[in-house]
Amino acid sequence: MTSPDDVNSTPGTAPAAPAPAKAPAKDPWDLPDVSGLVVGVLGGTGDQGRGLAYRLAKAGQKVIIGSRNAERAQTAADELGLGVEGLDNAECARRSDIVIVAVPWDGHAKTLESLRADLAGKLVVDCVNPLGFDKQGAYALKPEEGSAAQQAAALLPESRVTAAFHHLSAVLLSDPEIAEIDTDVMVLGEVRADTDLVQALAARIPGMRGVFAGRLRNAHQVESLVANLISVNRRYKAHAGLRVTDVQAVSSK
Repeated sequence: MTSPDDVNSTPGTAPAAPAPAKAPAKDPWDLPDVSGLVVGVLGGTGDQGRGLAYRLAKAGQKVIIGSRNAERAQTAADELGLGVEGLDNAECARRSDIVIVAVPWDGHAKTLESLRADLAGKLVVDCVNPLGFDKQGAYALKPEEGSAAQQAAALLPESRVTAAFHHLSAVLLSDPEIAEIDTDVMVLGEVRADTDLVQALAARIPGMRGVFAGRLRNAHQVESLVANLISVNRRYKAHAGLRVTDVQAVSSK
């Protein structure tokens, strides 16, 4: 008679080794230390880029502002203080570990095309929102590639492109009287190690939290939501941001 233990065994052979134990799921809030990384902000003389540069530098991050005009970049950096440097876009890209793209949408493609070599190997964070405006207000535009972030990925094949920082108020970012920015940052990308770095960077700013929100194919709706926030802000005279509910920033272990 054959017993249940004999079904998968052959006389004279060792029993099959047990399957290896499944590794425990990684804690989504176990994020890397980014404090030593240099952050470049392309378009750092504009409102959004300048505000991000200010907040990150105030949090202790080394920040370089990039502009087409190095003198203009240095002037903005001097006004911010906090050890911020100002350089032309190419040198900013070369000197930085993480590069935030905060240029106007109408100059997005041209700027990235010109910096393809300088951005090779870099972690690029695209925060550009393709928007149009008419008498009815702001409305979303859809690039041929699907989103600004996907356009960046297509133009920068040797870079690691992510998307984040879309829904932040430039007014709040630049106001020195505001100690904390009460908002979540939706972070999108193809490689979890890269999105973890961007989440950790967002968390350097007091009150802010980076939340993984999917792959770059989902970037269009994140970018488009800014049009809705503009309507909210106009209606309620506010500087609205976003909070994702029921996502607790505590260890799951």
